[in-house]
Amino acid sequence: MIRERALKVVLVVIGLLFSATVYPAVAMHLGEALRMMLSVYVTLGIFLLLASRNPSAHRSLIAFAAWSSFAHAGVMVVQVSRNLIPQREIIGVFALGIVGLALLALAPAKPPAAQPSAATA
Repeated sequence: MIRERALKVVLVVIGLLFSATVYPAVAMHLGEALRMMLSVYVTLGIFLLLASRNPSAHRSLIAFAAWSSFAHAGVMVVQVSRNLIPQREIIGVFALGIVGLALLALAPAKPPAAQPSAATA
């Protein structure tokens, strides 16, 4: 019960943070690639907010959010190490890693497989 409540809170917080990227995507003069990436995060944020109502029904979405955060962090590590983006962007690596870890740690358990009953066997 506590784990599910914690997951709901995490989903709402991450959903709001991701949805908040709509502001820089619309209001700031950003490159087209960054604007496109932020639009994906806005969409993911909205769906995480919807998933917070019934997390166990949205296990795959939660897993996607976690693993895509790890993938994004991995790309950023390579970019920082090759000086393609500023060193200060390493903060984003830690933030996305924390997001991924929190989502995976709190993800709903896989429902048990239904056992065939004696009546149907």
